[in-house]
Amino acid sequence: FCLMAAPGKVAAFRLPPLPTIGEIIKLFRLKALKQLSQNFLLDLRMTDKIVKQAGELKNAHVCEVGPGPGGITRSILSAGVEQLLLIEKDARFIPGLQMLSEAAPGKVRIVHGDILTYKMEKAFPKHLKKNWEDEPPDIHIIGNLPFSVSTPLIIKWLENVSKRDGPFFYGRTQMTLTFQKEVGERLTANPGSNQRSRLSIMAQHLCSVENCFVIPGQAFVPKPEVDVAVVHFTPLVQPKIQQPFELVEKVVQSVFQFRRKYCFRGIETLFPESGRLKRTEQLMMTADVDPTLRPFQLSMSQFRNLCNTYRKMCDEDPSLFVFNYREELRQKKKTGSLVDTTGQPEQTEEENQL
Repeated sequence: FCLMAAPGKVAAFRLPPLPTIGEIIKLFRLKALKQLSQNFLLDLRMTDKIVKQAGELKNAHVCEVGPGPGGITRSILSAGVEQLLLIEKDARFIPGLQMLSEAAPGKVRIVHGDILTYKMEKAFPKHLKKNWEDEPPDIHIIGNLPFSVSTPLIIKWLENVSKRDGPFFYGRTQMTLTFQKEVGERLTANPGSNQRSRLSIMAQHLCSVENCFVIPGQAFVPKPEVDVAVVHFTPLVQPKIQQPFELVEKVVQSVFQFRRKYCFRGIETLFPESGRLKRTEQLMMTADVDPTLRPFQLSMSQFRNLCNTYRKMCDEDPSLFVFNYREELRQKKKTGSLVDTTGQPEQTEEENQL
């Protein structure tokens, strides 16, 4: 790690005069790559607004994901952070980020790597670690994420929250991230909303999730076809569903497999064909869930009941948890001995993303 700032420093940190982000893009001939779904945010008032949503950053330790040409990076440094870790996959941006690092001696550490594989357990000093029940540690994750990585990354981090590892090894680390507006709406959707989805349950059962504000697409270069939501996450002390991540994910995924049909249709896919109807009825009766509700109408407590009941059924019959409905369909098609009367599970847009 770089040297810490001298203790007792009172003066606010200010970056020296630097080329604008637009000038840096020209200087290093940077181009947003469509295949990496890159979009640059050049408006520093907007980057300041994103950073403000993270909360008090003075003397905090921050990890910025995918800083690109460094717009948000400048706003983070101007907030007076103690240390800033930059994780950037695209080597073209490193020289511009090094220029920022030199302008803030001892504050910036640059890692050329992929956030999906980077070991976040070692990203921050050990003394920052707090108990899970305590206030969140003085650690923040901030990022204007490429659309192609945002959903897999938040699912990975939600699993880390559940297991209290990765960036959550240090406690209830807060995250302020950008998503396509529709994904932001899914993350925060309430029961009954058309945007309610698998992502809504997985995020809200583990975190307090706030859709802070929307950035219009024209604020980015190049302009994406959609607007962008800034979403803030604070892990909950107690998850709303106290079951392993994999089990919750399997139940929620099954329920939303047929999002336009009654919820029992998706729940059926948790069970092998022999005894499917009987077990589905048993699960729904024990969990006290109306089988004629649509998936997006189910409340968090109903999902909790479904997960808890399914867990008991798996404890009684361990082969249940490893059962894979799609694999069963594949086998039926391969043998041709049985005709699939239920039809293939419909691929929702969100299922494709996840």
